Amino acid sequence: MGDIQSLLPMLLIFVVAYFFMIRPQMKRAKDEKKFAAELKRGDRIITKSGLHGKVMDVNDKDNSCVIETMAGKLKFDRSAISLEMSKKLNAPVEKK
Repeated sequence: MGDIQSLLPMLLIFVVAYFFMIRPQMKRAKDEKKFAAELKRGDRIITKSGLHGKVMDVNDKDNSCVIETMAGKLKFDRSAISLEMSKKLNAPVEKK
C-alpha cells in the first residue's frame, strides 16, 4: 500500500502533463497536417515567416506548393504555411 501511495504523485503529474501539454500539441499537429493536405489552388495563405500570397499550384510529390505574391511566384514546403494566421486572413469580417 505504501508503494502505491509513493507513486501516486508521479502518476498524477504525468496525467496532468498529458492532458494539458501533450494532448493539445498532438491535436494541433493533426489540425496543421490536415490543413496542409487540404490546400488547393486559389487559397489565400500566410507563411510562418509572414509572407502573404495565394496558392497557384500544389505538388503532392514533394509536398510543396507555389505561391503567388506581389514579388512573383515562390515555391514553399506546405509545412511552412501557418494554420492560425491563414485562418485569420480568411475569416469573415464582423460587422459592429
